[in-house]
Order: sequence, then C-alpha cells, then structure tokens
Amino acid sequence: MKQIHVVHIYPDEMNTYGDRGNLLTLVKRTEWYGFEPVVHYYHVGEPFPKDADIVLGGGGQDSAQDDIQHDVLRIGDRIHKLVDAEVPMLLICGTYQLFGTRFVTHTGQEIQGIGVFDSETIGDNKRLIGNVAVSCTDFGTLYGFENHSGRTILLNDQAPLGKIIRGNGNNGTDNTEGARTRNALGTYMHGPLLPANPQLADGLLTLALRRHGVEVTLTGLDDTLAAQVRKSAATRDY
Repeated sequence: MKQIHVVHIYPDEMNTYGDRGNLLTLVKRTEWYGFEPVVHYYHVGEPFPKDADIVLGGGGQDSAQDDIQHDVLRIGDRIHKLVDAEVPMLLICGTYQLFGTRFVTHTGQEIQGIGVFDSETIGDNKRLIGNVAVSCTDFGTLYGFENHSGRTILLNDQAPLGKIIRGNGNNGTDNTEGARTRNALGTYMHGPLLPANPQLADGLLTLALRRHGVEVTLTGLDDTLAAQVRKSAATRDY
C-alpha cells in the first residue's frame, strides 16, 4: 500500500478556527482511496520530518506567529527545497502570512517570513470577516470563511490562488485571494477548508501521488454531504 506522508506544522500554535479539520479530511480521503496516510506533527525546535508528501499549516493569532517566527526561519531552507520539488502545501491564514516575505502587525511589530510567496502583510485595526467564494483555475470554486486583520499584497508577478467571487480575500481591494507558488497554496479561507471543498483535498493528494509517478483519477467517493454544503455556501450572504 502506497504511503502518503502528511506533515502538519505547528499544530499547537497554529490551529485556529478548526483548521485541524483539513488534516482529518485529508487523512480520511487518503484512506478511502486505498492509500496509507502517515501523519507527522512538526513542533518548534524539532528536526523537520525526512518524508513529506503534503505539508499543512493553520491559522493563529499574532502572538502565536511571533512565537514560531524564529523556528519558521530556521526551517526555511528545508521548506524552499520542498516547494522547489513540487511538494503540495496548504497554508492557512497566519501560516500563509509567514510564508510571505514579512508581516507587520497593527501595532507595528515586524515579523519576518520565509518568502515562499512574494507578498507582504500589513496589519489593520479592522478585521475582514465573512463567507468567501473564490474562483480557482485548477480547483474550481472554493468556499470558506475569512477572519483576518492583515492586508496581504502580492508583489511583482506572484500568482494568487484565485479571484474573489464573494468576500474580501487578500486585502479587500484587488479581488485576489491567497497565493500559489508551484504547488504551495496560501489562503485566508478557514472553515475548515477541505471538508467543504473535497476537490481541493483530492487535488493535493493527486499532486502528491504524481511526484511518485502515480497517475490516478480520484473518483468514487460519496460526497453527497459536501455537495449539500457547497450548494448552501453558493447562496450564502457575505
């Protein structure tokens, strides 16, 4: 049975708004498709896992980002090598910000990022909160929930994850949401995101398998409940 190694980074500090549900969804769908998920929990100061087929990171408060800042910089080279190797990643909110070049909090504190995404985030006193719908070329329409005070600006030619259909996205002004570098995906969408967007979970799994030379079309799961959730989300007010 093919093993899929999933690395969940900073599960204690960066686990706001149920982002751990992304891990649970990915693990169950991996099992249902007949593969063996192997979960590695990465904590501050530990050696980064040798095997990493998918990397997941969640959201957290400004204080939590400050707590892990130096460790993120410590593992930055390893993360960049994984990105260059096309390892799929899903990085939510606070982790997304730290994978940019820098995050300046609303109090003026500057937290350095590792530059996977060519972006910077500036904190604001007003939070952007509400339901989000995003048009994404490779993964269709994505639904989630945003709750962030940071305004993220994509610099130079940095690609977004998608375009806003409903909600604020990166900054509430340019209609972008998230960022994508190779197979590393950053986004402000909580929810958690993957239960309501099984096509994204399967997309991450497909990319992970492809790196091992396994080309497969993932179909056949009963996603009736997810389809009902998505139908409701499509008509939900912001």
